[in-house]
Amino acid sequence: MAELISLYSGSSGNCSVVRCGAGYLLVDMGKGVRVTTGALREAGLEAAGCGGILVTHAHSDHVKGLSTFLKRHPLPVYGAEDTLAALEDANLLPAGCPVRVLDPAAGAETDVAGFGVRAFPTSHDVPCVGYRITTPDGKTMAIATDLGTLTPAVHAALSGCALVALESNYDPYMLRNGPYPYYLRARIEGPRGHLSNDECSEKLLELVQEGCEKFALCHLSQENNTPPLALQTVFTTFGAGGVVPGRDCIVQAQRRSEVSPALEF
Repeated sequence: MAELISLYSGSSGNCSVVRCGAGYLLVDMGKGVRVTTGALREAGLEAAGCGGILVTHAHSDHVKGLSTFLKRHPLPVYGAEDTLAALEDANLLPAGCPVRVLDPAAGAETDVAGFGVRAFPTSHDVPCVGYRITTPDGKTMAIATDLGTLTPAVHAALSGCALVALESNYDPYMLRNGPYPYYLRARIEGPRGHLSNDECSEKLLELVQEGCEKFALCHLSQENNTPPLALQTVFTTFGAGGVVPGRDCIVQAQRRSEVSPALEF
């Protein structure tokens, strides 16, 4: 059995588990070691079972807890070369920590503790990747957060997966009428920022029509979105396309500061 478990997901921190049997991988670690370790225990997991940590990019909401966690649990860290260099420069990788480069341009799959992992490029304001992961039992999922536009490379990586975890960061109306200054709104809405609920839902409709049945909405903004609003946007888009959630697919908004229910795929 393979499953995705979001330990926490939002603008204040992101960390996900991709699990198969007794083994699992972590994707990012954007909160402190106590929060992350507590969330792992709540999910019934121990650090010893982790085969490695996949890092999408070097923003703090994805790597804040990494250094302290690695000092206690020296697991291998995987990421694109630019991201790993940024982590080294910020002293977030303790001495002796195993580091492995995943080249998103190569399109090659790397074995990580029995999981097949392929990085793919995403459009953000620092070097950033998503991951397509094949579990030891042959199931495939993909995760992509922090991307301002959905490129053909992203679609290719998401296509054909049993489960897709995709950013649904903001509602355009809330963003444009909220407290953020213009420069920050422009960054979020730009091609190297984040995905809106509308952009996410349109891509999910394409994917469900291609056969994907499980979706996790990730990285919801605390200031510019709500889980009910993100879900309603998806349901409205799906309804216009003749797709019925609960019958044709499952869609789950990931919790900001709590462990989300596991999504089996």
